[in-house]
Amino acid sequence: MQDNDFDLIKRFLSGEEVAFNLIVKKYQKKIYWHARQMMGNHLDADEVTQEVLIVIFNKLKNFNFNSSLYTWIYKIVTTRSLNQIRKKQIKRFFSIDDNDGDELQDKHDIVEELDSKEKLEKVKKVLQKIPPKQRQIFIMRNFEDLSYEEISEITGKSVGGLKANYFHALKKVLELTNENK
Repeated sequence: MQDNDFDLIKRFLSGEEVAFNLIVKKYQKKIYWHARQMMGNHLDADEVTQEVLIVIFNKLKNFNFNSSLYTWIYKIVTTRSLNQIRKKQIKRFFSIDDNDGDELQDKHDIVEELDSKEKLEKVKKVLQKIPPKQRQIFIMRNFEDLSYEEISEITGKSVGGLKANYFHALKKVLELTNENK
């Protein structure tokens, strides 16, 4: 698969734009679902997905072939999601309104595609209450099934630090889940 990705990149860089369309077709859903897990709603995840596709198109010429394309893309999605979360937090902090609009937006953001299992919804709500970096590690371990080594490669953080963040995230998720019972 990695050889195929590298071939697609080389084809795109040599001017074959169809190769980029194949990359998008292969990774767009994964990009969206990772952004969705990080952002917590469809609209923000869709916005992050669009940003990521633009970044990939513009930055693919800088791809160094030292990691898999998926790892490279995953880093971009994670970074863009965290940036978007920070922007939203800043806007909320400086917002003059009483956030009624945010509650209205959340009510309208019911995702039809997601499985409506009660436990999954509880976990998603709980995940939005933990710090973004802990959320990121929790999602990567539990929803993306990535090893600490893979997460370390993506985030540039040490495996020990990741394990500590995961432990704190897991502890908070369990505490918050038990509070909501």
